[in-house]
Amino acid sequence: MSGQITETWLTQEAFDRRAAELAQLEGEGRSEIAKRIEAAREEGDLKENGGYHAAKEEQGKIEARIRVLTELLRHAKVGEPAEDGVIASGTVVTAQVMGDEEVFLLGSREIVDEDAADDLDVYSEGSPLGEAILGLRAGDKTSYIAPNGREITVKIDKVETYRP
Repeated sequence: MSGQITETWLTQEAFDRRAAELAQLEGEGRSEIAKRIEAAREEGDLKENGGYHAAKEEQGKIEARIRVLTELLRHAKVGEPAEDGVIASGTVVTAQVMGDEEVFLLGSREIVDEDAADDLDVYSEGSPLGEAILGLRAGDKTSYIAPNGREITVKIDKVETYRP
């Protein structure tokens, strides 16, 4: 990744869900992990203290997630996708990819509710497939060159607005 800042489309519900996750991590999450680290520190020798090292690793994961969420929310475009049948961020696409039917969400994995029953694959708009199909409609055909140099054919069968 080049470090460029990209706008991410989110529904209001997804934005609110991620904002609540961020608030929880910055408050209760940080507080809880600090307590675990302090308790492990009190056990003595830190070199061989598995609880301490596990807590520090968890702290690193929490801080990384906080950074990801902060950037995501800072650059989020909140709204509802158009229901005009055109492939855009926030649409579920049914397509024949190299002759095999695939159903996937175009957009950010952050849109998907982890508790939702669907387990859609998610492709970003910046992926080779995403770039190739943006703006297409049902019935359109295209192809793109995969990272391995192979030409991939795609026929769009259906475009729907994602509803969690």
